[in-house]
Amino acid sequence: MSADPIGETDLDVLLASMEPALQAGTYFFCTVPREATSDELATAVATFREAEGTTLVLAEADAIAMHQVLRSPMAWITLTVHSSLDAVGLTGAVAGCLGDEAISCNVIAAFHHDHLFVPVARAHDAIRALTRLSAASLPDGKE
Repeated sequence: MSADPIGETDLDVLLASMEPALQAGTYFFCTVPREATSDELATAVATFREAEGTTLVLAEADAIAMHQVLRSPMAWITLTVHSSLDAVGLTGAVAGCLGDEAISCNVIAAFHHDHLFVPVARAHDAIRALTRLSAASLPDGKE
């Protein structure tokens, strides 16, 4: 794997070494129709500003404490390989793999890793599918 501090760009290396890790807890994508407050920003796992408002990705307890509407409970999977923001194909390969299993996926690419939010009920199916994809990407398909 590349020792480059900006992360790996080789798709084969990324897939073979992605090591999906299921994070503890249940998460919700919520929204506020304005700029998020500093407390909301500090509490959120991730945020994104859109024209319609601010999306907050919140742990279940935080979403409840903020009186958010709880729709679509999600599990959080981190691809532990340090992927570069310049890498090409990782999101497509992962989305295709999960799509083949009829698992919806919301991807957030952060500086070091890619994070996948999948329905809680399908989390273990997603881990199995991603692990198979990773194993199939090893040289000669060897584990």
